[in-house]
Amino acid sequence: MFDTLSERLTDALRDLRGKGRLSEADIDTTCREIRIALLEADVALPVVRTFVAKIKERAKGAEVAGALNPAQQVVKIVNEELVAVLGGETRRLNLAKQGPSVIMLAGLQGSGKTTLAGKLARWLTSQGHTPLLVACDLQRPNAVNQLQIVGERAGATTFAPEPGNGVGDPVDVASRGIEFARDKQHDIVIVDTAGRLGVDAELMAQATAIREATSPDEVLFVVDAMIGQDAVATAEAFRDGVGFTGVVLTKLDGDARGGAALSVREVTGQPILFASTGEKLEDFDVFHPARMASRILGMGDVLSLIEQAEQVFDADQAQANAGKIASGELSLEDFLDQMLAIRKMGPIGNLLGMLPGANTGQMKEALSQVDDRQLDRVQAIIRGMTPAERADPKIINGSRRLRIAKGSGVAVSEVNDLVTRFFEARKMMKQMAGQMGFGGRRTSKTRKGKKRSKGRAGSGGQARPRPGLPALPDLSAMPQGLNELPPGLAGLDQLPPGFDPSKFKFPKSR
Repeated sequence: MFDTLSERLTDALRDLRGKGRLSEADIDTTCREIRIALLEADVALPVVRTFVAKIKERAKGAEVAGALNPAQQVVKIVNEELVAVLGGETRRLNLAKQGPSVIMLAGLQGSGKTTLAGKLARWLTSQGHTPLLVACDLQRPNAVNQLQIVGERAGATTFAPEPGNGVGDPVDVASRGIEFARDKQHDIVIVDTAGRLGVDAELMAQATAIREATSPDEVLFVVDAMIGQDAVATAEAFRDGVGFTGVVLTKLDGDARGGAALSVREVTGQPILFASTGEKLEDFDVFHPARMASRILGMGDVLSLIEQAEQVFDADQAQANAGKIASGELSLEDFLDQMLAIRKMGPIGNLLGMLPGANTGQMKEALSQVDDRQLDRVQAIIRGMTPAERADPKIINGSRRLRIAKGSGVAVSEVNDLVTRFFEARKMMKQMAGQMGFGGRRTSKTRKGKKRSKGRAGSGGQARPRPGLPALPDLSAMPQGLNELPPGLAGLDQLPPGFDPSKFKFPKSR
C-alpha cells in the first residue's frame, strides 16, 4: 500500500546524496517534495503541515549544521519524525490482572471486524491465551455464521446463543459471553460488534451500551486503510461518540494510497496496535512504528523478517543444515525442507520486499516477476525423485530425468535446470560459508604425523589472516555522530558494491 509513498520519499531524499553541505534552498526543495509525496498519498492536510514544519525546523537547526554528513542527518530526522507520526513506541495490549480480559471491536460495516476477530484470536492463541469469540453482530446477514467459521479456523471457541439476522439483543449476548468465559476459564473475550455503512446515532448507541455492559480493557477501532480521508473522519466520530483505546489497520495489502493510515494516530491521539496485511488468518501482526517507518523510507524491515523466520525454522535443523552447507553435503531433500519452511512465511515477493533497497527501480521490477507457483513446480519435481536421487543428485542420468519429468508433469528441460542450478547454488554456498568462517577448523598432518590447524602459526598460535578477505573496519575510529545513525540510513539508496538486482534469477510467471 505504501509503495508509491515510499518511492516518492526515497527519491526526494536521494537528491541530498553526495552533498557535503546543505543550503536552505536544498532543505526547502526536499521539504516541498516530501509535502507533495504525503499529499498525493492522501495524508490529512493538518498532519502534513505539522510533519513538514518539524522537519524544516530541525533540518535548519544546529544538529544538521554541525553534522559531519548533513544529508544523512536530514534522513535521520525524517525517519524520527515519521516514527513519531506513526506512534513512537510499540504499544502492547492492556490485559486485566484477573481475567477474563475483554477486547471490544468497533468500526463500520465492511472494515473487516469479523475476520479480524479470528486473526486476533489466532494470534492470542499463539501467545498462550485461550480467547473466546462473542458474536454480538446480530444485524448483518450471516455475521454470526461467519464468526463461527472464522473462529473454528482460528482454533478458538465462539459464543453465539442468538442466530442473528436481526434477531437477539447484542448487549445481553455480550454480558452472557463474559459469564460463559468465566465458567469455561477463557482468559480473553473478543466481542465482535455490529457496524453500519456510515456513522449514525443507532450505531453509536449500541456500541456505547455494549461498552458500558462489558467494561472492556481495550476498545479497538478497526479501520479500513483503503477508504482514504473517510478513515480520519470516521475515527474522529468513534473517538467522540464511543471512545477507543487503540486502532487496528486492515487491508494494508491493498493498492490504495494509504496515507490516511498515517493520519489516524496523529488525529485521534490513540496508538495503532495491530495491522492486517492479507486475507489469511496469519496475515496479522503487531504494529511497530519504527519498522513501518523503515519500510516506507526504503530501509527494509529485517527484524520482522527474522521474527517470521524464527516461527517456522527449527533451530537444531537450521544448525545441521549450516554444517551441510559448509561441507557441501546439502541434499535436495534438505533443499525441499528449507523451501517448504520459507513458503510458510508467506509470499516470496513480500519477504524479499522487507530487505533494504527492495523499492529501488531494478529490484522492484525483479520482485514483480516473482511467481510462487513456480516454487510449486520445483516442489513437484523434487517429490518426483526417489530418496536416493534426492540424497545424491549426481546419479540422476538422462533416463531418470525423463521419468522425473513425466511423473511431475513438467518438461525435461525444467528438471535439467533444477539440477544444474542446485549444484551451482550448493557450490556457491560452500564457498561463502568458507569465506565467512563457518566451515569449521580443518587439520592437516605434518611430516612427523602430528596434526596442526590450518591457518594457524606454528609457534605463537596466532591466527594468520585468510588470503583475499578484507580486514574488518575499526568501528571505534568512526567519526563522532556517524556511528549513531540508525542501521540502513547511511546507505538509504545504495546497495552493496557489485550488487546488481537485474542479474537475480527470480522465478517468473508463465
